[in-house]
Amino acid sequence: MNYLIIALQIIVGISILNVWLLQYNKATKWRGGNAKTLMEEFRDYGLSKQMCYVIGFFKITLAVLLICAIWFPVLKQPAALGLAVLLSGSVVMHFKINDPLIKSFPAALFLMLCLVIAFV
Repeated sequence: MNYLIIALQIIVGISILNVWLLQYNKATKWRGGNAKTLMEEFRDYGLSKQMCYVIGFFKITLAVLLICAIWFPVLKQPAALGLAVLLSGSVVMHFKINDPLIKSFPAALFLMLCLVIAFV
């Protein structure tokens, strides 16, 4: 079971880093509303540029901590729960702007994975 949790930590951590560092300015089918970039997505949600930076800082930091928790297990639950809170916000924002349910799938999936990581 320990190896499964470690694999989930790597998957979630790298996926969050990918979205926020590599896919930041790229269109994906998961973007909220009609957004082509992450900044446009935040605008579609009615959130400010500053909020995008704040959320991005916390998501990147918590993703790195989740990966570091492989070697420092004390970080695992706080990092996973912090990401779960932020991912809950992502799901809510998709519903707020009436996105098709499929667009919230990645956030909902990673939310569930974070809860598994935190409590198993």
